[in-house]
Amino acid sequence: MVPFSVLDLSPIVAGGDAALALRSSRELARHAEALGYSRFWLAEHHNMPGIASAATAVVIGYVAEATSHIRVGAGGVMLPNHSPLVIAEQFGTLAALYPSRIDLGLGRAPGSDRATARALRRGAPADGADTFPQDVVELQAYFRPAQDDQAVRAIPGAGLDVPIWLLGSSMFSAQLAAALGLPFAFASHFAPEYLLPAIRLYRANFRSSAGLARPYVMLGLNVFAAETDNEAARLFTSLQQALLNLRSGRPGTLPAPIESMDRVWSPMQRKMVDDALVCSVVGSPETVLSGIENFVAQTGADELLITAQIFDHADRVRSFEIAAAAMRTVPEPMNSRLAFAGER
Repeated sequence: MVPFSVLDLSPIVAGGDAALALRSSRELARHAEALGYSRFWLAEHHNMPGIASAATAVVIGYVAEATSHIRVGAGGVMLPNHSPLVIAEQFGTLAALYPSRIDLGLGRAPGSDRATARALRRGAPADGADTFPQDVVELQAYFRPAQDDQAVRAIPGAGLDVPIWLLGSSMFSAQLAAALGLPFAFASHFAPEYLLPAIRLYRANFRSSAGLARPYVMLGLNVFAAETDNEAARLFTSLQQALLNLRSGRPGTLPAPIESMDRVWSPMQRKMVDDALVCSVVGSPETVLSGIENFVAQTGADELLITAQIFDHADRVRSFEIAAAAMRTVPEPMNSRLAFAGER
């Protein structure tokens, strides 16, 4: 069986608010744990009206406290927005409170617009991505056992088990993850253009590390599942509308589903959205199983990071139930299995 995990953006739905979104995320995490999902990851985005997980470490603690064994983490923290020491202390604190359950995925993009990025980290270089490799290495050092002559330490953090992942949608992130011997999560659920080249580059150039013996790839996949293909397609329109609004410069809350997108987008807009969401499986349980099997066969994914921006909470829970049932029957690709020191 291919391991399967959840990526949740804590969507703020039209007519709802952040408090409802965060409670729904916690409830979804409880269901995911019972359904056999390996991880529950939350993502850092700022100045986004439809996403409630901006204070990602805080939300991780909220979710971890409500669950018992599922791994909870960031998918990811946008490191250019923060000093490595602050992230080491935040995730060191989480690891002290919830031992062997916390993951730290790191992204290179700011997760916001330039004005918001400047507001988040005043005095930092205009493009913090330029120092991303150095910041990752510095962050790794804070989690190692402290040395006697070490002037700056992460407390809590030093000597704690906090697995670091690199997240990305480019060749740059794949190359860096390979060079550092880190697991790699690709954002194929919304930026699939370099998916296969990035996987090949990562696997071909991977250098084993103390934490990971072989390359390990987790891939983002939108899964919108319902009892029928038509109902799943209707649920999918919420994400299609949201992405269209975002790419058109009108970010907002997650819209309610509609019967058809035909009157909403132009042919050019439809192509833009379809291209971004090509890594999506939408349909009945049978359709979802077939789609997931094909995706794993084409990519050799070691793990899937399943996401579903579904308007109604009950529909979202049901979609993850159907996805979990499908994943239990998907065979492992030949290139797996792994792995992490301290995670079995």
